[in-house]
Amino acid sequence: MTGADVIHSFAVPSFGIKIDAVPGRINDTWFKATIQGTFHGQCSELCGKDHSFMPITVRVTDDKGFAAWAAQAKQKYADGVSPPPTTVAAAQQ
Repeated sequence: MTGADVIHSFAVPSFGIKIDAVPGRINDTWFKATIQGTFHGQCSELCGKDHSFMPITVRVTDDKGFAAWAAQAKQKYADGVSPPPTTVAAAQQ
């Protein structure tokens, strides 16, 4: 996860995760969902005027449901155009 403009802090309380999205840095996390369903979170950093419009939704499904979603998403969103590369901060020596 990274930020494009300001620091965001994404939280999904049901999974006990909160991770910062910082421009120029890449952070990752993981969790093990044991219950299927839809779970909600939010950006918990006051990141700007649209902060309150940054909801997070995580849908947990089984392998069959995920495969069906992935196949549909590939048809819907795959346009053959790669996103621009992410620039990551590096320490100078």
